[in-house]
Amino acid sequence: MKNTISHRVADFLKHFPPFNLLHQKDLEKLSEQISIIYKEKDSVIFTQNEKTHDSFYVVHKGAVALKKNQKTLDMCDEGDIFGLRPLLAQENYVMEASTYEESILYAIPIAVFKPYALENKAIGNFLIESYASNTKNPYSEVHKNNLYGEVIAQHEQNTDKEIFDLQPIKFSKKIVTCGPSTTAKEIAKILTKKKVGAILIVDEMLPIGIITDKDLRNKIVSGDYPITTTAETIMTSPVITYSKKMTVTEAQMAMIKSNISYLCLTKDGTVNTKAVGILSKHDLMVSLGNNPAVLIKALKRTTKVKEIKPIRARIMQLLQGYLDQNIPMTLITKIITELNDACVTRVIDISLEKMNTPPPVKFTWLALGSQGRDEQMLHTDQDNAIVYENVSEVFKDETKAYFLKLATYINKGLFTIGYEYCPAEMMASNPKWCMSLNEWKDQVAYWIKNPGKNEVLLSFIFFDYSVKYGNREIVDQLSDSIFENVKANPIFYVHLVSGALQSPSPTGFFRQFLVEQDGANKDQFDIKRRALMPLTDAARVLILSHSVKSISNTAERFEKLAELEPQNSELYLSCSYSFKALLKFRTKQGLLHHDSGQFIALESLSKMEKIKLKRTFKTIKELQELISVRFNVSNIV
Repeated sequence: MKNTISHRVADFLKHFPPFNLLHQKDLEKLSEQISIIYKEKDSVIFTQNEKTHDSFYVVHKGAVALKKNQKTLDMCDEGDIFGLRPLLAQENYVMEASTYEESILYAIPIAVFKPYALENKAIGNFLIESYASNTKNPYSEVHKNNLYGEVIAQHEQNTDKEIFDLQPIKFSKKIVTCGPSTTAKEIAKILTKKKVGAILIVDEMLPIGIITDKDLRNKIVSGDYPITTTAETIMTSPVITYSKKMTVTEAQMAMIKSNISYLCLTKDGTVNTKAVGILSKHDLMVSLGNNPAVLIKALKRTTKVKEIKPIRARIMQLLQGYLDQNIPMTLITKIITELNDACVTRVIDISLEKMNTPPPVKFTWLALGSQGRDEQMLHTDQDNAIVYENVSEVFKDETKAYFLKLATYINKGLFTIGYEYCPAEMMASNPKWCMSLNEWKDQVAYWIKNPGKNEVLLSFIFFDYSVKYGNREIVDQLSDSIFENVKANPIFYVHLVSGALQSPSPTGFFRQFLVEQDGANKDQFDIKRRALMPLTDAARVLILSHSVKSISNTAERFEKLAELEPQNSELYLSCSYSFKALLKFRTKQGLLHHDSGQFIALESLSKMEKIKLKRTFKTIKELQELISVRFNVSNIV
């Protein structure tokens, strides 16, 4: 006869991680050993420093509060696991667990469950994540690199990934050849005419040597040999030959091993058969597809803005590939930022070519907001500004007119390649965002000395700038001016912190996601305003208080703060981790739904995804409490 109760337990657990990773038979077998416990409201399950139980717990109904020193750190609701310490650490409980409301719990024996965790790596990893997150230290050495957002085991291979490097090479069948008696002068003319970088020296159609443009530079142009020297004297011989059936990886390894840029391909891979093709390092790079180096080269070859748009699409494909391979977000951010910056730089170069004259004075193109923080992964709107050198009153209007015209070309070009216009017109083509150095100094000083709601908002946007093109010294002078004004007006911090604390909380009672109540995104979760912005705003305030320049990225700001304030390093590193995890989650959602990823339909998320999201929220409240106390703004927020 079937055990009806155990089947009901199994039917409940199969919807929640990590039990959904078990085979049905194993889950049913496990459920037969599970105890069902009823607890009234405010009942203590275990106390802080109590000796660990022989079971851990799952909430079936109700809610359980996890507390430390009487302070609630977390709230567990339906399907959540707690009390994992006996499974992973041989020490007493560091938190108290008590029911927040009338609850039914499942107690799962450690001895029965442990074999499943050891045999199934996915189960073990999930439990480690859950345990580490409850320690409030996801960057602890024990669990480092095992959490959502940075999960990557370098010794493992992703077997589901397409192994592109093992695909056959694509080579040029148009071989340029000459005889051994051809002179260097004649060879140079042939290379120029055919627009190639190497020529194969053949004798009776068999390859006996190779000469590259590098050989001509090193041996002829250098004066070591006269221009009348014959090929057989300066050629590299014997030729290193390979079969045309070699793979991309084999070609890469061959070039590295022999320190050469060209491979000669023959019928059987030896010098004893006719050459059938030649492979250059450039051909190999092109065959790699969406390789960052290939994309950079493609950008440099563009002559029109519209040619950049398909390259940006390839950058998005590269981004998707990195996410699919679970590459660390730190590395993804750096690569995609470099590629996006290269797109912006090319747009500016092309726009400058459209101007009748060169710039009258030195200038700098600033990226603001998320692009200024090097956090813009997806296609979003533009936030930018121009700062140019001071000019005399006589040339003031003329100079401004020049840069406004240039900015109009650039903003239009950025729109063409996928950056939407800023709805609030915070763009360099707006006269308010295109000014001389002194005008910018005066503007920022006004914001700092008159910190109203709008001024604080503008400060938030502008203080996250980074140089994307032009003269850096101009901006260094502006940065110095900003820090001087902030130091002279400490009340500004109060308003800055007050603004940072206005970001809405990500969760409400029972850790339920707080969603939009009305509008086009009703019932959706705003990951930007409720999760990313609180971290971004707090990092900005704290880094400004230390007068640290040239670090605008939120995760890097927290990592720098961990160095500057060792007593808070655990919190700051947790914030850095959380930010990268949230940015990764938003990027994945944006690519999935072809939008900015800002608003998320919660019903589309699995329980596992919701747990991972909630886990990153833990630090936000503690961080906001820290800045509230430090800058004494609790009384006005």
